Amino acid sequence: MTYVDTSAFLAVLLGNDINHGAARKIWEGLLESGEPLVSSNYVIVETISLLQNRVGVEAVRAFLDSIAPLLHVEWVDAVLHRIGTESLIAAGRRSLSLVDCTSFALMRKRDRTCLCL
Repeated sequence: MTYVDTSAFLAVLLGNDINHGAARKIWEGLLESGEPLVSSNYVIVETISLLQNRVGVEAVRAFLDSIAPLLHVEWVDAVLHRIGTESLIAAGRRSLSLVDCTSFALMRKRDRTCLCL
C-alpha cells in the first residue's frame, strides 16, 4: 500500500506545481499497478481546504469525484490524534504540521510507504 499525502495530491492536481510532471507520472504508475492508495481523513480535510483556497470549489469537486473514490481512508482516532499532537510538540518545529505528525504515526502503525512529493 502507498500512503498519499496532501503535497502529492496538490502536485498531481495543480499544473503549476513544481512537482506536477513527476507526480503525474508516479500517480499514473500507481493507478496502472493497482497499488492500493491510502490516506487519512486529516489529509483529505487539509487537501480540500488548500484546493478550495488556492483554486476554488470546482477543484474540490474534481478531487472528490476523481481521486477520493480511489482511496482507502484511514480515520485518525483519539489515540493517533494524541500521538500526533505529542509528536508535534516534541519536534518543536514550525514547519511540521499536526497532519504530518498524525500521518507519520499512522504509517508507523501500519508500516506503509509514503508518496511524499
